[in-house]
Amino acid sequence: MNSAIIVAAGKGKRMNKDINKQYIKLMDKEIIYYTISAFDNNTNINEIIVVISKDEEEYFKSNILNKYKFSKNIKIAYGGKERQDSVYNGLKLLSDNSEIVLIHDGARPFISDNIINDVIRETKDKKAVVVGVPVKDTIKIVDENEYVKDTPHRNLLWSVQTPQSFHVNIIKEAYNNAYKDNYYGTDDSMIVERYGYKVKMLFGSYENIKITTGEDLYIGEEILRRR
Repeated sequence: MNSAIIVAAGKGKRMNKDINKQYIKLMDKEIIYYTISAFDNNTNINEIIVVISKDEEEYFKSNILNKYKFSKNIKIAYGGKERQDSVYNGLKLLSDNSEIVLIHDGARPFISDNIINDVIRETKDKKAVVVGVPVKDTIKIVDENEYVKDTPHRNLLWSVQTPQSFHVNIIKEAYNNAYKDNYYGTDDSMIVERYGYKVKMLFGSYENIKITTGEDLYIGEEILRRR
């Protein structure tokens, strides 16, 4: 059984909007609608858990779940203080027979069916998989005074996206160990890496953007028009 956890509890302060960025509309539909739909329409996904802010539960039910009538049953988990806490709350709601879990940003609405299928296929063998794209720009490492310390080779650098996918027992073990060690990572694969698991990188898509700033809304609308 394959599960998806969609993390949509962040406030998105960089968007400078009065509402959670997940509920901003692109082409008359909310960002989170497109994200959920991608997993709802995928035949290899068996359950979906959406992690939201507790104080937005009624809004989410009224304006998303009741409005769009997704075909799969959507479970709701509450967000925590940090993203890691939110994901952990989602992991707790996984069905007992879930074998693979894909963890995805709610603000990445343009994930494709093909990428979801590729991730699931690779996770069956590799056990821990992330998607990303090679960086286009030269990256500089700077010190605390903003002087350049190093320029890593660009051909070794990838910009990591979601979904990040794992065998359920592996991600749960890594998360439990992280909390025992009071360790917080910046993404899920970082936590898995810390406890000795190798993570396979798959090529994602340059369209699989995360809606973070107002400029991203214009890019998102153009992606939808092209599709």
